[in-house]
Amino acid sequence: MKALVLTGPGEIELKDLPIPELTAGKALVKMKAVGLNRRDDWIREGKYPRIKYGVTLGSDGAGVVEAVYDEVNQPWVGQEVVINPNIDWGPDAEVQSHNYTILGMPVDGTFAEYLLVNVDRLQHKPFHLDFLQAATLPLGGLTAYRALFRRGGLRAGNNVLISGFGGGVAQFAFLFAQAIDANVYITSGSDEKIEKALKMGAKGAFNYKKQSNYEDLWKTKGGFDLIIDSAGGDQLNQYIKILRPNGRIVFYGATNGLPNKIDLYRMFWNQLTLQGSTMGNDTEFNEMLNFVSEHKVRPVVDSIRPFSKIAASFSDITKPNKVGKIVFQV
Repeated sequence: MKALVLTGPGEIELKDLPIPELTAGKALVKMKAVGLNRRDDWIREGKYPRIKYGVTLGSDGAGVVEAVYDEVNQPWVGQEVVINPNIDWGPDAEVQSHNYTILGMPVDGTFAEYLLVNVDRLQHKPFHLDFLQAATLPLGGLTAYRALFRRGGLRAGNNVLISGFGGGVAQFAFLFAQAIDANVYITSGSDEKIEKALKMGAKGAFNYKKQSNYEDLWKTKGGFDLIIDSAGGDQLNQYIKILRPNGRIVFYGATNGLPNKIDLYRMFWNQLTLQGSTMGNDTEFNEMLNFVSEHKVRPVVDSIRPFSKIAASFSDITKPNKVGKIVFQV
């Protein structure tokens, strides 16, 4: 089978590997589609913990169960599935265990024609989605779901601002918030992405490369109940200014690094919350898939490519005009 392997520092290669052999508790999944994440590129660049060479990359994927080892799991054979990439979240629903890892590093992941995975990582693919759409869900969908609802407490009618529209998690946060009738606003550094968001129903959009602050929001929109952010940095203080009292900032990344300072005075006076969030537990993964099915959410796909082009596509992950996920037909 073909598999995309991390072969050395900064080096990935589509290699011929043996199809994995079934063992107790495992299922063999014929992958039909896989999705590319920033995490995959960070692993390639060595910017991730517990990196091992010779590992097949990839955390997002959907396929068909081809075989199982245990007779009790036979009903899974032939089922269309999405893979839950969580490994050893642990017993505490609020925070992952010290043993927690994600499929694709340090264990073999989805970027292969066949995946050997624990049967308890299998979930039924939402019926209204094809394999390509479903393959985008695991990392981005789960992270957005937890950030919005468990950490952010988002409700219908709330004002929510989502930073960095276009990325995987941000587009799911956008779609999920719309699905419950929240008032969704976005930021982006691309006028093209802003135009796309407005066409998709955003109530407003702001180019952070052209607007140094959002003071008019407080006057014209009443401020935000929730801000979902992936970048961190000094823009956090702008967000603090435009939150309603009792508002929340939930962040799942810090690509802009640390802020030089935090406006603690405004935070305690307005009783604001700054909350970190990472992935989500197994129950939330199931809830996310049910939410997608119930609301008929359709992920935004930037492009569909053959699996043979996956290594060459890593350079496109951060392209400025990309909206949605890059997916591959296996």
